Amino acid sequence: MAAAATRLGSRDTVPASSTTAPAIEIQGLRKTFRRGLGARHVALDGLDLVVEPGRVHGFLGPNGSGKTTTIRALLGLVRADEGTMRLFGHQVPEALPDVIRHIGAVVESPQFFPHFSGRRNLRLLAQTAGVKRRRVDEVLEIVGLHDRAKDAVKAYSLGMRQRLAIAATLLKEPSLLILDEPNNGLDPAGIREVRDLMRGLADGGVTVLLSSHILAEVQQVCDSVSIVSRGRHVVTGPVAEVLAAGASGDVRVRVEDAEYAATVLTEAGLPVRRDGELLIVSDVADPSWITQVLARRRLFVSELTPIGADLESVFLDLTGTTPVPGRSGQVGEPFAAGLGAPPRTDGKPPPPPRHATAGPAETPQRREADNDGQDRA
Repeated sequence: MAAAATRLGSRDTVPASSTTAPAIEIQGLRKTFRRGLGARHVALDGLDLVVEPGRVHGFLGPNGSGKTTTIRALLGLVRADEGTMRLFGHQVPEALPDVIRHIGAVVESPQFFPHFSGRRNLRLLAQTAGVKRRRVDEVLEIVGLHDRAKDAVKAYSLGMRQRLAIAATLLKEPSLLILDEPNNGLDPAGIREVRDLMRGLADGGVTVLLSSHILAEVQQVCDSVSIVSRGRHVVTGPVAEVLAAGASGDVRVRVEDAEYAATVLTEAGLPVRRDGELLIVSDVADPSWITQVLARRRLFVSELTPIGADLESVFLDLTGTTPVPGRSGQVGEPFAAGLGAPPRTDGKPPPPPRHATAGPAETPQRREADNDGQDRA
């Protein structure tokens, strides 16, 4: 997969309605499912999302936050109750026939004919999509399945089936690739190959929307991220900016006499705690000031490292899902502080999300009863 960028060939340009149109633009998206005994589940509660073209964009949220429902709505697999969605400037689902050939997607668990070989499955898909047969062997090579292409899919491991699913999305040489948990079942080498593939695609101008729970991978591969919770947008931005917003200002300090150094820093008014042989100093505006304070007492620093936030800690903080010792967390709770009340079931629009401007209210469409469309995001 690492050499994917050099093997993808030329793509037909998606017929964008504007040269500056985002790859994905969603405003005020709302979807409610009916459950048994008349109960209603709000999967999307006025969700806003913008994905700029030519980037790898992470789409993150706890289980039940509405990620898969959003993807299914974009692809016309479920009808939203309210809101607007655009792909490359074209409103969907109305314009899906015009843009769908430029979109590849892996959603939930892709299904293949188990008794057919991987190559035969892809050839059937290529024939249906009007793709030349030689493209099948090209994508099999890209995802590392060329040597197993003759094997029946039923003999494939979970990771191999994921590779086959990604190969299927690449048949049309898409301008937008939507991947829902693409690393599921992959070994470390496979995860790295998928990461390299996504970066190569983005470098070649393809937009990648990545929904994943492997946050360390998202942090490495994504240019930007959006975090959602309870069907609402929480925060969007470049990965570096999202991480910077969650930085604590703590600094890790290594010094020969840690106990004496802690006393000196405490006397100087800095909060200090021990971490083994290290000191963790909080609320530091300028780390160099620590070296000055300690040097006056002939204490010389051998390590001075600002502690940056990682995507996992920012995610847990923003979504209110940080584990509580002694308590088993439940899907969909608790609700993140500062996000307001839980989703409405009265049909009224939600309050504006944090770090986002709420989209204009839309005319409600006819609501439908989707008993089998429960969100698995």
